[in-house]
Amino acid sequence: MSDAPIPLRCDPWSRFRAATPARINLGRSGDALPTSALLHFQADHARARDAVHSAVDFAALAETIAPQASIKVKSRAEDRSVYLRRPDLGRRLSKDSAAALPQGEWDILFVIADGLSAQAVANHAAPTLKACIERLPGWRIAPVVLAEQSRIALGDEAGEIMGAAMVAVLVGERPGLSVADSLGVYLTYAPRLGCRDSGRNCISNIHEAGLSPDQAAAKLAWLASQAKARRLTGVELKEDAESVIAQTETPNILTTSSTDPEEGPGR
Repeated sequence: MSDAPIPLRCDPWSRFRAATPARINLGRSGDALPTSALLHFQADHARARDAVHSAVDFAALAETIAPQASIKVKSRAEDRSVYLRRPDLGRRLSKDSAAALPQGEWDILFVIADGLSAQAVANHAAPTLKACIERLPGWRIAPVVLAEQSRIALGDEAGEIMGAAMVAVLVGERPGLSVADSLGVYLTYAPRLGCRDSGRNCISNIHEAGLSPDQAAAKLAWLASQAKARRLTGVELKEDAESVIAQTETPNILTTSSTDPEEGPGR
């Protein structure tokens, strides 16, 4: 009998784990998860909860995006607890905020909303905004609206009041157990109260393992230019992948229409 050690069996799941952050074949210890898998799950769950309940430092964000002008507003949700329980209040400006917004003739308004991930806004909103503005030379850019306790549809009311032809809402998406700091951008032509989600285009998954700010900005610039020419956004505005890919670093990117990871189904 040979005394040679028995070689370890090759893990057939390793190549799948290398391609995705999803949890695949975690194994078991008795009738439970292995300790390492359980600890990783608990850590990711804690990061997701922190992302939802943390607050955006809008004062610091205003300094970061300077000299771009900005104005701070609030939704009708009084605090984070109300915001999470009453999505409808997060979609409307408070009366004081609505009265304070300036009016003008703007090609596009950018709104930075905390949404459901403060970490996403802190990590990715400023570079994404800067990259978007750089790709829209000659456009009349409205003062950036920094919206606290805000959901996507708040941008409709802000855009209507300010007289913007379209609004792009940069919002923290609902965190998951693989990514807690994903930013989304929602573009709406002719914003107004009562706009449907089918009238928006979404650029999702802006984070370190997803879209870069430059890639997202290339997509936003193409969609905004098409929206300006065709006077529409949403399900009727489909991305010309070849045109967008030519402006981005990698072709393996998807843009969706009327998708809402910030609010999700059953809203």
